[in-house]
Amino acid sequence: MDLRRVKNEDKLDLCRKYWIGGCFFLPFLWCINSIWFFSEAFRKSPYEQQRQIRSYVIKSMIGSLLWTGALVSWICVFQLKRAEWGPTADILSFVIPTGIP
Repeated sequence: MDLRRVKNEDKLDLCRKYWIGGCFFLPFLWCINSIWFFSEAFRKSPYEQQRQIRSYVIKSMIGSLLWTGALVSWICVFQLKRAEWGPTADILSFVIPTGIP
């Protein structure tokens, strides 16, 4: 979709939908929202809906950064502590490695 051809009201509605979608545990939508609407929020000349779009873009950036940080932290902890957790970690794993931990 080319945002240059979309009305400002529709841009705001789409940005809001992406932000709400991210709230339902789809943080990838926040990342897409912040990238896609960044220029609309910060680089375009001011228009009426820009302030609301900017707030959704900022919230989307913060949310996607928090989710990314939480995901990276969980991956690091799980990879480092998997052997110590024993059967509990095996239950959490999709692929159970064979051999000596």
